[in-house]
Amino acid sequence: MASRQTERRPRWWPPFSEWFEDLPLDLRPGSEHMIRVEESREEGAYTVKAELPGIDPDTDLDVTVDDGLLTVHAERSEEQADKQRSEFRYGSFTRSVQLPPGVDEDDITASYDNGVLTVKAPMQPVARSEPHRIRVTRKS
Repeated sequence: MASRQTERRPRWWPPFSEWFEDLPLDLRPGSEHMIRVEESREEGAYTVKAELPGIDPDTDLDVTVDDGLLTVHAERSEEQADKQRSEFRYGSFTRSVQLPPGVDEDDITASYDNGVLTVKAPMQPVARSEPHRIRVTRKS
């Protein structure tokens, strides 16, 4: 009678399929690559700059905004050439950024220069009240 081989691992050791769950999205096997960004507030606008070298912004780039969420999606195709080695990333690249309150979504602009996408979102001044105490009532 052949004995069945059982999995021998400590109970606290996660199964192999869970090993990659905590990795950043761009390092997980088979996932889209994440776009690196810089975010800043300057001159009355919220600015997002994204590293996207080697793409054609007319055909490979899609920038959308939906309910305060800015999403950048790009595709980079690999050139067919004999290579000894390549560390370039090809495929789909996606990044979403939550826009701050006060951004005018209808007036967002985007430009691409030297491999960097710059998205500017004008901000309306947000009215803020002065700090004040809130009266707490007690139910009897």
